Amino acid sequence: MKKILILLCLCATVAISPSCNVDEEITTALPPEILLDSETGVYTVKQGREIVIAPNYESADGAVFCWTMDGQVLGTSPALTFKREVPGEYFITIAITTDGGTDKEEIRVDVVELEIPTVSISGNRNMTVATGTEIVFNASVRETSLPTATEWRINGEKRGEGLSYTFRPEETGNYTVEIKASNEDGMHSDTVNVEVLNAADMPFVWNFDRTAYHTVEGRKLLIRPSGASDMEGIRYTWQIDGKEGVEGGSSFVFVSDKKGEYTVKAAATLEKEGKEITIAHEFEVTVYEEGAFYRAKGSASKADWNKVYEYTPAPGQFINELKTGGFDGTQTTPEAAIAYAEARMGEVDRDGNPYPNWVSLGGFGGYIIVGFDHSISNSGDYDIGILGNSFSGSSEPGIVWVMQDENGNGQPDDTWYELAGSETGKSGTVQEYAVTYYRPTGPQMPVQWTDNLGRSGEIDYLKQFHRQEYYYPLWIKEESYTLYGTCLEARNYDASGNGSYWVNKEYDWGYADNYSPVDRLTGDANAGASANANHFKISNAIDFECKPVHLDYIDFVKVQVGINAKSGWLGELSTEVFGFYDYNMKKSAD
Repeated sequence: MKKILILLCLCATVAISPSCNVDEEITTALPPEILLDSETGVYTVKQGREIVIAPNYESADGAVFCWTMDGQVLGTSPALTFKREVPGEYFITIAITTDGGTDKEEIRVDVVELEIPTVSISGNRNMTVATGTEIVFNASVRETSLPTATEWRINGEKRGEGLSYTFRPEETGNYTVEIKASNEDGMHSDTVNVEVLNAADMPFVWNFDRTAYHTVEGRKLLIRPSGASDMEGIRYTWQIDGKEGVEGGSSFVFVSDKKGEYTVKAAATLEKEGKEITIAHEFEVTVYEEGAFYRAKGSASKADWNKVYEYTPAPGQFINELKTGGFDGTQTTPEAAIAYAEARMGEVDRDGNPYPNWVSLGGFGGYIIVGFDHSISNSGDYDIGILGNSFSGSSEPGIVWVMQDENGNGQPDDTWYELAGSETGKSGTVQEYAVTYYRPTGPQMPVQWTDNLGRSGEIDYLKQFHRQEYYYPLWIKEESYTLYGTCLEARNYDASGNGSYWVNKEYDWGYADNYSPVDRLTGDANAGASANANHFKISNAIDFECKPVHLDYIDFVKVQVGINAKSGWLGELSTEVFGFYDYNMKKSAD
């Protein structure tokens, strides 16, 4: 048998040899040719999946095949089955050899990532509620090119589909709320744990985030809890320096006309199951004399800001952005974020002249705090200039807050006072508005938010413009964070009617990055969206009751995004700032 096989191979070799004499007729074997089944020679397959590359061949009788990549043989068959777990470009050579010659082709296999959907539920990961409480869960799914299905499960049992689910537990216990998102590439899920108690068993909470406060003679100080139970029957009492206590609410307004140290004691009492439960707190309040820490201008004083104390933007399309946003990926600490903001607003041109660049504050509530090398006096007129880049049809208003260094420690840890604007006191303006942002569960996803009015939404991921993996600030390590401030009624609208042209309409006066006809103090249309200023009066300061408060001077300025809205494909409305200055000094210099 072995001799027969050898003889057959020899005959085959003779049959395909370049030339041989058979009955005196000489024939020549044609060279082989590879005919790829891809016009471009490029094949695409998803990671972990197999692809079969099967070219057609001509003049391939008795051929020897060899598939190689990076000098290694992958196969010796006419077709190649290829699979890789790591995405990337793989270059493979197919060679075919016969007695008529050799042909080679190089192909490229693009191994691409699986498009497994990533799903995220907005809100806290752990919740405690009373029976009968209605909870609306909202989820978002990272966009893929594949159809994606979603389903909600409660303790493993399917309850619904879509991106929203309303849960109203009537029985006590622990519940796992889960959403699953799946497509042909895979599945991803997210969960929230819900503890359900009887109303009488709900935790009694009254928390404060500080025990020491300070203020100035004659000014109201609000002592407010960071968290308090919403229960009926709670009695609150407040006592100053051992004097007879007075009943009030969960917050307390302290005021004194005399400087000094004061002790405030507070108690919250609730009767549960025939027993009284009391939570007690004690606070130290220091009252300073007005003007005790005023810093006069000197010969070396400059009109411009000299320090960024804090930069905490909301999530947004320019946050972490490596191109126009100016980030480089190293802003992973609050200190690095501050350095970034200082560098942007401190840029100069080739001649060394100031040429500030913008800093984005993200969505609602994002803020920046700056200081000066002197106190800015209240002139009764415009005192402060803040640079934005507004122009007609593009206003992204920022609320302006000012602070006096009441305790003289050089830090912005005193009382913030809002500067009233044209929308102060209007029905559409929300004071003490709060939005909580949640870290996405995966890259290239929208950022979800909830607010203290029971609403929810998301900062869209605009992959056509800004493709950094996360719009959530890299230096914020918490899984969620809450931003507070005043929120104006949105004025943006779709002027085209089809979503192609959006207008961010201006407000009359009193806001940063706003195309105001009043406080820009210029008729320049700023069509090129360059830096241009709004101007502000310290005399417009108001307290937490929206009542005027007199400040002889201020030391710190904060700008906070004052709107929670988005304009279609343009994304979220986001205040941008370029810089801050003492307008009184600018006027004197001019």
